[in-house]
Order: sequence, then C-alpha cells, then structure tokens
Amino acid sequence: MKFQVELGIDLGTANILVYRRGRGIVLNEPTVVAVNTHNKKVLAVGHDARDMIGRTPGNIQAIRPLRDGVIADYTVTFAMLDFIRRKTVGRGQIFKPIALICVPSGITNVEQRAVMKAATAAGFSKAMTIEEPMAAAIGCGLPIDTAAGNMVIDIGGGTTDIAVISLGGIVISQSLRVGGIKLDEAIVRHIRNVYNLMVGEQTAEDVKLQIGSAYPLGQETTIEIRGRDLVAGLPKTVAVTSEEIREALAEPVRQIAEKVCVVLEETPPELASDIIQRGIVLTGGGALLRGLDQLLEKVTGIPIHVADNALQAVAIGTGRALEQIDEIERAGALTRV
Repeated sequence: MKFQVELGIDLGTANILVYRRGRGIVLNEPTVVAVNTHNKKVLAVGHDARDMIGRTPGNIQAIRPLRDGVIADYTVTFAMLDFIRRKTVGRGQIFKPIALICVPSGITNVEQRAVMKAATAAGFSKAMTIEEPMAAAIGCGLPIDTAAGNMVIDIGGGTTDIAVISLGGIVISQSLRVGGIKLDEAIVRHIRNVYNLMVGEQTAEDVKLQIGSAYPLGQETTIEIRGRDLVAGLPKTVAVTSEEIREALAEPVRQIAEKVCVVLEETPPELASDIIQRGIVLTGGGALLRGLDQLLEKVTGIPIHVADNALQAVAIGTGRALEQIDEIERAGALTRV
C-alpha cells in the first residue's frame, strides 16, 4: 500500500491545476494571491484572491506570483504552493507529498531550480519538473513513445510552448512568452486607445471569451463593455464588435503562428512527414480562442486538432507521468532535485 501522496501540478501563469494520483483533478484555482502590503501576510489564494483584483484598498494587493510561466515573486509562490499542499493533502498526512511540476520548455536552470526550491520549502518531500508540451502530449493520449513525430502547441496564460516529440523525448521545442494574458492586455490596450476607456483584466478576459477570435466568424457579434472614461473620469459604456477585437488580437496571434512555422522549419524531414499525416494538437486555454485552429491550418497547411480536454491536458498529463516516471526520466524529459 502506498502511503505517500503524489501530485502533478500545472503551475500556470493564469491558473493552477493539481492532479492527485488515483483521484484525478482535485484543484483548479486562479494563480492569484492577495497580500497585505504592510506586513506581507497572505490574505487569500485562488478564487478568493482573484475576486479582489482591481477592488482592493491601498494596503491589499492581488498578485500573480508567476510571470511568463516562471516565478516572479518567490515568497508569494511559496505561500501558494503551501496552500496547494494543505488543500489537496490535508493536515493528517504523515508522509510529505511528492510534486511533479510543469514548467515552460524555455525555462532556464536557475528558474527551474527556483520552482523546485519553493516546492520543497512549502512542505513537499521531493520536487521534480516536466516540460509543459511533454505533459500536454501525455494528457492528450498521443503515442509519444513510438518512433513517429507528434507535434503539440500548448497555449497557456503566460507562454506558448511548441514541441515535436518522438520516442518519449522532445526532439525540438520553442517557448514564446505570449499567452492568454498577452491577449487580454491587447484588448485592454485597444479599448484604451480607441475609446479612451480603461477596463480591467477581468473585463478584457470576458470580452475575449465572448467575442474574441483569430479568424473571421460566420456571424460577427457586438457586446457592451463598461469602464472608466479617461477624459471625463466617469463610468462609461461602449459597444465593441468581434471584428475590432480580432484586429486587436492579431499581433500576439501572428507571433504564435510565426513561432509554429519556425519549429516546423527546424523539424527533421521524417518527423515532418509524420506531422503532416497526423496533424498538430492544440492544448491550453488559448487553444479555445475561436478560429485559431483555422488560422494555423491556413498558415501551415497542416491539419490542426484542438484537444478535447484542452484546459486540463497538461495537469492530466503530469498526473499520468507520475505513473511512468522512470521511463520519462530515461528519455530526459524530467528533472529531479
């Protein structure tokens, strides 16, 4: 009987998902921590902290401790990992849990060790890391251990990770610090420049989810948004169309498409042939942007498939990786501390 709890953690810039071996996804919370700026005390984590964004008094700050997929605030990240351990394992656990944490493929050794150090300091007995595109491929059920090419594009909150995988290892990968948060920022910038209206990141995300797209829609739509008029300083409502939001998102979407083309250009011919036949799999929250699969298919000429479990693929893959951890480590896709 196994007494030690094993957790697969998708430590994302926007959201954090935890897969407990034997139970599945046990935690899904925004990666936000509310801190008292006077005494540095953590007041709330996850959904409770996210609700405070843009609504806090001067002595409380809602912080995203990860930026572009890596630690931006070590102390707050430690507090968040401690919250994860307590919420998913509980206080009655005798043995400290083991953590397998996802990291972007472009992470440096220093950034990687900072993640593992924060985990062990937060009460985990052992911390390991796995690259996000590898976890995403496992979570999507791709046959990564065969001698054939599998290509995955994981578009998270802070980064887009693109990788070609064969024989259980990553053959080539690229990481782009563009993700869902950059899309939200593009919408905020567009509304400010065009309408002199200041809106928060939650409003921008709602706009993205409701009418955002990367490719022309069959039926274009319009929604009303509310914010603060930068000229008059008063609340104001404006109507925005799906066409102008698509135009606002064009630049970050173009960067993702260009990086996909770079990876394809560097892919060995035999693996490229496999990818043309099998297609490319899109995962992550950004994969759900309307028309993104159509745009990438038009740019690359290769079939694009959005994973059925796009939002949870990385977390599920991390959990499944715990069950085959020795094989994955032999392939060089895992780092221990």
